[in-house]
Amino acid sequence: MIHTGFEKFGKVSYTSETNVNDFVKHLEQGKVMATKCKQCGKVFFPPRADCSSCFSKSMDWKELGSSWKLETYTTAHFGPTGFEDDVPYTLALAQNEQGEKVFARLSKGIKPEETKLGMELKLAPVKLPNEKLSYEFRKA
Repeated sequence: MIHTGFEKFGKVSYTSETNVNDFVKHLEQGKVMATKCKQCGKVFFPPRADCSSCFSKSMDWKELGSSWKLETYTTAHFGPTGFEDDVPYTLALAQNEQGEKVFARLSKGIKPEETKLGMELKLAPVKLPNEKLSYEFRKA
């Protein structure tokens, strides 16, 4: 099977092509990237091909930093289709120094009793089974 890009992202792939296919290439290189509008400077994560603020189609890639602080989280005990075998898992919202926010899973390496609001996290790519890629928050 020839991979063209986005079918390698996530546990369940819903699309094989998108205007932001390079997102997966960046994950393969160990980078979690956002897009940034060349016109107005707005940053988008997950990446977008077009700016929803000024409607520009002129976007650049921007690497998201690895230093994050946990703002909120929840533990899922029920998984949607494709994720039934993963429960329980913890979903987190964290913010970096630039004010950018990312919603991602917490690594299974972070124990529930260690999870605290304001804790330092690192955003990192993760390899999933079947050569799939995603990203997660890990201990800083």
